[in-house]
Amino acid sequence: MATNQPVDYGQPSSVLPRAERQATGIQTAAWGRFGFLAKVSPTATLFKSIIDPLIVVIFYLALCKMHYGRVALPHFASAAVVYLLTNYILDGSGLFLPNKNTSAKDIAGLVLGWFLVVGAALGLVYAAGLWSLVNRAFLIEWAFITPLLLFVAHGLVSKFFLDADALSGKAKKAVIIGATESGKLLAQEFKSQPWMKVKSLGFFDDRPVARTGIEKNELLGGIAQLADYVRKHNVHAIYITLPMASQPRVLAILDELRDTTASIYFVPDMFIFDLIIQAELDHVGNVPVLAVCETPFLGVSGMVKRLFDIVFASAALLMLWPVLLGIAVAVKLTSRGPVIFKQKRYGLNGESIEVYKFRSMTVQENGSVVTQAKRNDSRLTKIGGFLRKTSLDELPQFINVLQGRMSVVGPRPHANAHNEQYRKLIKGYMIRHKARPGITGWAQVNGYRGETDTLDKMENRVAYDLDYLRCWSLWLDVKIIIKTITMVFNDKSAF
Repeated sequence: MATNQPVDYGQPSSVLPRAERQATGIQTAAWGRFGFLAKVSPTATLFKSIIDPLIVVIFYLALCKMHYGRVALPHFASAAVVYLLTNYILDGSGLFLPNKNTSAKDIAGLVLGWFLVVGAALGLVYAAGLWSLVNRAFLIEWAFITPLLLFVAHGLVSKFFLDADALSGKAKKAVIIGATESGKLLAQEFKSQPWMKVKSLGFFDDRPVARTGIEKNELLGGIAQLADYVRKHNVHAIYITLPMASQPRVLAILDELRDTTASIYFVPDMFIFDLIIQAELDHVGNVPVLAVCETPFLGVSGMVKRLFDIVFASAALLMLWPVLLGIAVAVKLTSRGPVIFKQKRYGLNGESIEVYKFRSMTVQENGSVVTQAKRNDSRLTKIGGFLRKTSLDELPQFINVLQGRMSVVGPRPHANAHNEQYRKLIKGYMIRHKARPGITGWAQVNGYRGETDTLDKMENRVAYDLDYLRCWSLWLDVKIIIKTITMVFNDKSAF
């Protein structure tokens, strides 16, 4: 068994290349690392997988009965589709949780998610050629009354079933082995989410409390005292957050705990890696494997992302074709050269793609050396500066989206020459290519649009790109699109 000799667990390497990014508002990888806690949270599962879809479907079938006089087999079939859409798209699990102040953003998120469900359902109806059968009164009632029912249901469940005081009395007692960064973050998650019904009693660590970064009362003792404490205090769960290098110590701990009934969980020390993207447990046959770096666009998520891209890009091109035509004529009349500038860039999985833009410069660099555009760049055409500042030069990329080369939202593609330059300078740079490049992105709406004239700026842009991959959701895409539209004419970094 491990002794009480001080142990140095080492300093975790940061996911983000610059500490000051914390002050810029960038989300850390905490949610990505401990996202499994939310996925298995009883409350999240209760709302997202059961309550919300059932309310939607029950009201849907009730309206069928009211408007059509009966509920026929086609109604049940469409209700099943609605259930699946609601289960996947709608997420109001945090709306009225205890100890959480519901904000306008939370409410707006649920409403927007609901109308995405309605839009997706109508899209399927239109694609099936059944649009003429849609009852408009039915549609209006279902679309606008359902979210009100959802709000009422969330409020009632939160009031009568998720009372914070009641939950604290039923919480499972847990201890954490190792006051590491992972361990402290885990304890913070338990404390901030009482509906998870897990109460962290404290830490076991062989180091002096001054070296752990936790409060004195949080340190329950050395690791040698763990087994006795677990038996004496009827601890239900033990979370081992020691570094992976501590394998002999972990094996010794497991051996000592055989004489207890506590559940034991191993939390991989993800902080020893610089880059954790979509970490989750999977299986290859009967062999468990831990995905450390994976694209968020697998399976259904990939299908939803692609469907959203096709619908949005098609709608944009249909609405903006007069603007595209006008810009094309203006480019042709104000400078010599082609209207569309095609440049080789890295796409999904680092494969080379050709990206379209309205030409805004007198040169067409597409080789091993590409000079970034600068403020008051002499290479800009007469209307080039305006096109770049307003991002109108990017509009032809909606065609790239329909081709499957790009996405509406994703990491912005860089010229191949810049990719080859920065992949050698920035750790994890190429991981941003685990998604299709986007017309707009998380980095761009957070201030990293335009010239990246220093390495630090590019590091921050890449950090935001990786953060996007960790935290992706359809709602995040919509949020980025809205923010892009509102800021495009006020962005001082664009030129």
